[in-house]
Amino acid sequence: MDFSLFYFGDDGGDAASGSAYDLVLKGARFADENDFTAVWTPERHFHPFGGLYPNPAVTGAAIAAVTSRVSIRAGSVVAPLHHPLRIAEEWSVVDNISGGRVGLAFASGWHAVDFALRPESYADRRQVMFDTVEQVRGLWRGEQLTVRDGVGEEQRVRIYPEPVQRRLPLWITSAGGVETFRNAGAAGAGILTHLLGQDLDELATKIAAYREAVAARPDADGWPGHVVLMVHTFLGEDDDTVRELVREPLCGYLRGSLGLLLGSQTGGARRIDPAKLREKDVDFLVDRAFDRYYDDGGLLGTVPKAARVVERLAGLGVDETACLIDFGLPVKTVLDGLEHLNELRKLSAR
Repeated sequence: MDFSLFYFGDDGGDAASGSAYDLVLKGARFADENDFTAVWTPERHFHPFGGLYPNPAVTGAAIAAVTSRVSIRAGSVVAPLHHPLRIAEEWSVVDNISGGRVGLAFASGWHAVDFALRPESYADRRQVMFDTVEQVRGLWRGEQLTVRDGVGEEQRVRIYPEPVQRRLPLWITSAGGVETFRNAGAAGAGILTHLLGQDLDELATKIAAYREAVAARPDADGWPGHVVLMVHTFLGEDDDTVRELVREPLCGYLRGSLGLLLGSQTGGARRIDPAKLREKDVDFLVDRAFDRYYDDGGLLGTVPKAARVVERLAGLGVDETACLIDFGLPVKTVLDGLEHLNELRKLSAR
């Protein structure tokens, strides 16, 4: 099992303090010095939940400047919001700054408000995502793209600077739809997912479908694919102490994500206005989610407990655990906890 760090924190107004990115940079340096596989940052827009990360290429460049070995990855590039030339250009810069350490997880986008940046792409966003993946791949290899310039004439353009890596490592971000798993496999990409809205048994079935799609590619050449699972993470020496320590911040984090998820435009009557939910109903949903994540859906508690979770995830076919660490604990507390996470990483490597 590989271990990486994942960021998707709730801004909560902390950016004004000037220290909003301390955990990102200090955590990245820890990961770099302790043989973690990667550091992931997402793309989010127009909402405090995840609002520290409107452009993972920018945070990726900052991480590249303070590290030397760890891979630098976008937890989501929302492909339908951007021109493929721009995606390839930005990340080629980061690839050069880092000496060839970048990787991208592409997402189709899920919140209608995000598409204020490019509303025409919303209806066909899933197809646009996969089309963009192939265009970025080609540009990364040095191929040209046919575009129209400012006076309407066709031009053939390529990206500069040239990337360091000849082949761009790619994943598809999935909220749990089995077709996305299959399509990622058919595209020859890895899969990045989480446990929101799916349990471990469901995940195992989807991973099996993904592996079948990978194997069916004529150019698979024995590559089995790559599955990354994001999990909420904080480890300590005593389970009861950790449970009480993470309860308030994790519940607050889950409450923030619940409002965003329920309020997302998923179509017609399925949209739920979180403002119309009774407070006790929200409390019930958050408490249930906390118990689930703490008991069975995260690396929360002690190293021996987490080791059992990792063993189970590996048995399901997970290749890498992306440890979400910025769910609201103080920076020093999180950084201290990374020592226990590193102990788990060493234990799992034996």
